[in-house]
Amino acid sequence: MAEADGLPGDAAGHLLWAAQLSADHSRRPGPGVRVFRHRSATAVVSPGLSGRDRIAVDGKADDALVLVRDEVLAEVGPGHRPFGDAELIAALVRGTPGLVAAGGPGFLWMETAEPPRPAVAEGVRWLDAAGEREAATLFEDSFPGSYARPGRPGARRWAGAHDDGPDGTGALLAVAGDAWSGAGCGFMAGVVTRPEARGRGLGVAVSRFVVDALVREYGRAALMVDADNPAAIAAYRRAGMRGREFAAAARARGSAGP
Repeated sequence: MAEADGLPGDAAGHLLWAAQLSADHSRRPGPGVRVFRHRSATAVVSPGLSGRDRIAVDGKADDALVLVRDEVLAEVGPGHRPFGDAELIAALVRGTPGLVAAGGPGFLWMETAEPPRPAVAEGVRWLDAAGEREAATLFEDSFPGSYARPGRPGARRWAGAHDDGPDGTGALLAVAGDAWSGAGCGFMAGVVTRPEARGRGLGVAVSRFVVDALVREYGRAALMVDADNPAAIAAYRRAGMRGREFAAAARARGSAGP
């Protein structure tokens, strides 16, 4: 077993995201983040990331099982949830007493290292403080369960599409956020369109705008989306993202853990 300070730049996208690496030369993990390695496997423990205490896992199943079951879960609290490729998480669940598949729908990890084409849509821009206040109201009305919302920790900036072109003087119709981004992996979250404006491609427009900015700044853009949301998945694919099936696991209620 080994604990390291950082990750190589070619590490899997979800590992880089979970590490929340600093942009300076040190590339040290964010506050409270710990990086563990065993042979081909890497696990990144990241507290409070996108609303949860997470353990990003990657590598061969046998190595990851030894790392997560015997080392990582013994070091962290019971609320931490391993996540990664669906087959890898299934192997961890089978081999770890007290670990179960997390409830709810499966999800996709989607990412790209290429700027979308076209990247910029007319009427989309970064929001100022007044625009973010309007975006907060949009979330309250249309997406109250979103982890990423204006004013919450980790939400850095917001792009918005308005109903009257590039001047941005009309109503805010759709937004997408740059939230929980770190060196090597920018992250898009909080994509929402006002219900009466859906079907006009505005979600794609704001997504392309944010994806373009993240790729240029961080080298990669990523997001997570529920597998049972085909409309959102299609929109993100139109914004240049490609996905694979992910899953998460959790300690069973009442389990003492491994």
